[in-house]
Amino acid sequence: MKIVANASDTRIRLVKKRGVVGSFVYELIKNKFLYLLALPGMIWFFIFAYLPMGGIVIAFQDFKAAKGIMGSEFVGLKNFMFFFQSNDWIRIVFNTVFLNILFIIFNMIAAVAIAIMVTEIGGKRFKKITQSVMIFPHFLSWTVVAMFVMAFVSTDGGYLNQILALFGAKPIQFLSSPEYWPVILVVLNIWHGAGFSSIVYMATIAGINPDIYESASIDGASRSQKIRFITLPLLRPTIILLLILAVGGIFNGNFGMIYAIIGRNPPLYPTTDVIDTYLFRAMMDLGDMSMSAAIGFMQSLIGFILVLTVNTIAKKAAPESAIF
Repeated sequence: MKIVANASDTRIRLVKKRGVVGSFVYELIKNKFLYLLALPGMIWFFIFAYLPMGGIVIAFQDFKAAKGIMGSEFVGLKNFMFFFQSNDWIRIVFNTVFLNILFIIFNMIAAVAIAIMVTEIGGKRFKKITQSVMIFPHFLSWTVVAMFVMAFVSTDGGYLNQILALFGAKPIQFLSSPEYWPVILVVLNIWHGAGFSSIVYMATIAGINPDIYESASIDGASRSQKIRFITLPLLRPTIILLLILAVGGIFNGNFGMIYAIIGRNPPLYPTTDVIDTYLFRAMMDLGDMSMSAAIGFMQSLIGFILVLTVNTIAKKAAPESAIF
């Protein structure tokens, strides 16, 4: 710790001596090849991620395509009020956050479980086949998945109602019963994404020193004890890191999934309508780009604040898991 503190003090003294600009130039010259390697990625981010941010200004304008950004009238926060003046905004925000929390928690639990299960499988060929099968659903588009879902939940001839009929139960009107859809959407989200998400956890497990497991085996630890006391604690930094990244999108509804499956089905809106689907319908009807930009800006800003908040909490609880 003393060595680290001395190095930090030395660095501060050098920065003061050279000045901020001088230290920046010195850093560029010292690691010029590394920065040259990163240059294409930095240019890509600047062009496609930072330059378009200038378009955020239309969220504060009554944007007219004919007048352009420079000629459109500035209206302040009026476009943001469009969303909050709606009678449905509390329900829509609740659905967005609630579904995302369910997706994050259950997807993470399933991904960790899959990673541990696949890692514990002995046969290499069986392990590869299992990995491929579990990752495959991620590459199916939600439009295709929606067709499968309709085959299962349709009232006339749906597989789920056929199974219920075998047990003498009455058919369920899934397409007009909103209370079932949070569960259906969570199951679909796990099926579609947990296998792909488990790749990160499998890579982390593969990086664990095998000597730790061998030492535990010599001490008589069972397989479940090794998972509980070695694998899961060493997975914790990765879990927290992915949690921080996931929290940043908690105000963004999974539009591709929900709109493909639910579509315009008003009876299901009480539990499935999220900010993105509501906004899409509103914009299709109103065609107002400024309102769309305002809500998108609000979602990004809240996501950014949440990432900073969770990262600060993680920095205090588990410093090795924080992003910065």
